Amino acid sequence: MMFLLPFLMAAAPLAEPPAAPVPATTEAPVDWDKEFGVVRKERDPVTGEIPVDPYVQSDANAGAKPYSGEGLARAFGGQAGIRRITDRALDLSHADPRIKAIFEEHDMVRLRRTLFEQVCYLLNAGCRYTGRDMKTAHKGLGTTRADLNALVENLQRAMREAHVPFAAQNRLLAKLAPMSGDVTER
Repeated sequence: MMFLLPFLMAAAPLAEPPAAPVPATTEAPVDWDKEFGVVRKERDPVTGEIPVDPYVQSDANAGAKPYSGEGLARAFGGQAGIRRITDRALDLSHADPRIKAIFEEHDMVRLRRTLFEQVCYLLNAGCRYTGRDMKTAHKGLGTTRADLNALVENLQRAMREAHVPFAAQNRLLAKLAPMSGDVTER
């Protein structure tokens, strides 16, 4: 066996041969969005929102009639308090592993504005609702009852953190609950 070793060593190369140069490709990278017909809309330079198809703006699109009186608006801290609560609920939802995927490709600028307007309108805090109706606004999102429950939990947390009385929280949720059929698709 020992006498074969020199023959095997002689047959084995001592160094790897130099690698052939890889030819440089001059092809442009594939634009997969164009390839699959994905159209990216540019944000409005003033509002920062992504344009949507035209629709009739109406307070009726908010999904419910507002409460009368100013008591609920005060319980939520007026418009400033409502904005903090809706922003916090969206921040919690955007970070929530159960539902964050829904928000990743969403126009958060428009959503922040319209959710604030909706809650402000429903609580009779002096706002108009300029967003789309609930069914149109949520079409194609594929949201489930579990997704909606997670969102409501985040809204409840934001209201608790803002020290909104429990009875006032329930009154807002009572306005929102009947909309569940319009915002869920599965």
